[in-house]
Amino acid sequence: MRFSEIQGNEHVKKLLINSVKCNRISHGQLFLGPQGCGKLSFAIAYAQYIACQNRTDEDSCGICPSCQKFQKLIHPDLHFVYPVVTSTAFKKPVSDDYISKWREFVLTRNYHGIDLWYDFIGSENAQGAIFAQESQEIIRKLNLKTFESEYKVMIIWMAEKMNETAANKLLKMLEEPPEKTLFILISENEEQLLTTIRSRVQLIKFSPLSTDEIIEALKVEFSNTNDSLIENAAVLSGGNYLEACSILGELTSSGVDGNPDFDLFTTFMRESFSVHYDKIIKLSDEISKLGREKQKRFFEYCQRMLRECFLLNCVSNQLVRMTPQEMSFAQKFAPFIHNGNISQLTELFSEAGRNIERNAYGKLVFTDLALKVSAQLHIKKV
Repeated sequence: MRFSEIQGNEHVKKLLINSVKCNRISHGQLFLGPQGCGKLSFAIAYAQYIACQNRTDEDSCGICPSCQKFQKLIHPDLHFVYPVVTSTAFKKPVSDDYISKWREFVLTRNYHGIDLWYDFIGSENAQGAIFAQESQEIIRKLNLKTFESEYKVMIIWMAEKMNETAANKLLKMLEEPPEKTLFILISENEEQLLTTIRSRVQLIKFSPLSTDEIIEALKVEFSNTNDSLIENAAVLSGGNYLEACSILGELTSSGVDGNPDFDLFTTFMRESFSVHYDKIIKLSDEISKLGREKQKRFFEYCQRMLRECFLLNCVSNQLVRMTPQEMSFAQKFAPFIHNGNISQLTELFSEAGRNIERNAYGKLVFTDLALKVSAQLHIKKV
C-alpha cells in the first residue's frame, strides 16, 4: 500500500512522512477518524514507508523487496490485531486464526469497515471483539527481534473492541515498549478506549473525505455508472467512502435517486406521527430482523435526515444536502423539525443506537423509539 493510492487527508500524509524524515516516529500512535476515510490503509502505507529500502520524499518505492512483502501483507515485521468472533472452529479465537481471510479482505479495497469485515468472515449477528487471549500473542510477537526492518509494527484495527483484560495488558506494553516497536491503534470512537491508553499515544486525527474526493474515487472505480448517481451517492455519504459505495450500489440496482434507508425512514416517521400502533409494531419487527450494523447505519441516516430537515426549516436551504427524492419528502416533513424538538429527537436515535450496541431486544427498542418520536413530532415550534 502506498500513500499515492489513498484519497484524501493530505495533511496526515505529510505529517507521517515528515515523522520518518525527521526520525521522530512516536512508539504509540492513535489513528482516529470516522469510517470510510482510509485509516487502515494509511497505517499500512506508513509502515511500508518506514521499512522501504528506497523511499522518496513523497512515498515508498513500491518495488523493493520490503515493499513487495508489504503489498501482500506478509512482511515478517508487520503484525495485525483485529476483532474476531468465536465459532465452532475457534473457541478462543485470536487474529492469526483469521489471517488468510484478513489479508484477502484488506487487499481487495482501500477503505474498510467493521460491518464489511464481519460479513466477510460470516459472523452473522455475532459481535466481534479483541479477546483477552490476544494480549499474549501481542506480547509474544513484540518480544521477538526484528527480522528485516528497523521497526516492528503492530497495527491494532478497531482498538475500541478490545476487552478490558487485553486493553490493560496493552497498556503495560505502551508504558514500556520493546525497542524499535511501533504501535498504531486505529479507532472510530476514542471514548471507548481506556483513558490511560489514550494518554500514552500520539493522536493523529483523520477527516471525512470531501464530496469531490469521493466523486473522483467513485468515477475511477465505477467508470460506467451515471455521473448523477455518483454525485448523489457522494453527497449522501457524509464523507464515508464505504457508505458512498453502498448507496451507489442501491441507486444503481433500484434505478432511483434515493438512499437505501430512505423508504424505511419515511415509513417510520409517517407511522410514528400517525401513531398507528399495529403498523408501528409490524415495522419494528421488520427493522429488528436487520443485522445490527445495518440498524446502526439506519440510526445514523435518520439523524442526518433530521439535521437536514432542521436546516431546511429553520436555518437556510442553501446548507441542505439532499437528493431530489429526499427533498420532496423533506419539504412536507421539515416543518415538524424545529428548535423545540431537534435536540431531543437526535438524542433519541443516539440512545437507541447505544441500546442496540449493548444487544438490547431490537423489537422493543424500535417500538419504544417510535412512540417517543411521535410525542416529539407533535411538539409545536417554539
